[in-house]
Amino acid sequence: MSTDLDDPPLPAHLQLEVTSACNLRCVMCLVRYRPPVNKIAGAMRPDLFHRLLREVPGLTRLTLQGLGEPLLSPYLMEMIEAAVARRIAVGFNSNGTLLTRRRAADLVASGVDWLHVSLDGAGPRVYEAVRDGADFGAVVTNLAGLVAAKRAAGSATPYVRVVFVAMRDNVAELPELVRLLGRTGVDELHVQNLSHSFSDTDPAGGYDDIRRFTASQALWSESDEDRAAAVFETARTVAREQGIRLRLPSVGSAPAPPSSGPPGCSWPWDAAYVTSGGVVQPCCMVMGDDRVSLGALDVNTFPEIWYGDAYREFRRRLIGDDPPPVCRGCSLYRRTF
Repeated sequence: MSTDLDDPPLPAHLQLEVTSACNLRCVMCLVRYRPPVNKIAGAMRPDLFHRLLREVPGLTRLTLQGLGEPLLSPYLMEMIEAAVARRIAVGFNSNGTLLTRRRAADLVASGVDWLHVSLDGAGPRVYEAVRDGADFGAVVTNLAGLVAAKRAAGSATPYVRVVFVAMRDNVAELPELVRLLGRTGVDELHVQNLSHSFSDTDPAGGYDDIRRFTASQALWSESDEDRAAAVFETARTVAREQGIRLRLPSVGSAPAPPSSGPPGCSWPWDAAYVTSGGVVQPCCMVMGDDRVSLGALDVNTFPEIWYGDAYREFRRRLIGDDPPPVCRGCSLYRRTF
């Protein structure tokens, strides 16, 4: 994190929501609880993307994902090409449903640095209950096709990671998923908790459904600790046998937010999240541009927003005793992600 708490250098990392449209309705995602978005209307405009590259010239990392499915953006390959040409490390997370063998080959050839695929179960019953609208067999086939395309090209990139969101209904599937991925040949399995409790939202408001879902599924209560810990230990053993890198989150009840000193995360000093419509937010964990906005790119430049009063106040609160409400239920801030 930058040592200048009020006015850090412009960030080296941007996460851009290249589209807010998605072809799935995943149970833990805000997209499920909002009206569908057209893939053209929901796409970040190329002119906004290229403008950000100009306004943040020190970028070294670019993550092209948000609430939507990046492969739905008609401009994704153009964006990857622009980043690669500037030697900016670039990648994204996909639900894998649109990752055909031809598209996989094109992505390998593009020079994209990483490609993460979400897979939240070891079989169709559990996975398809989580990723509503997806086909387990097709996604596993697409994932294997990506690995095969990478090998056929003799390419070290993209780094292929599978992301598993651990919840009460799917955590038992984890060891078998490790075995499946060992046969598939991916580089890593990254397991994470649900991203937010949404405890800062009005229980009677528009976030009620996702707030109640999180309360029913998050592995944060003490009653989940022994069960999750046992599953994680088995998964570790299988990962060692299969030679797969495995990242696991904390288990048990979420610790209290830090009261002072170093913040629970460094996003507002090191990186920023920009929605497809140009709203600048402190990080990707917020979910919902109506929850917090630090500025809008149709009004100000990115540097004006980064050094503006709203950002400065957000940074100051994050390291104090009264953190912004949106941070209080965040798994990353609470160090349980």
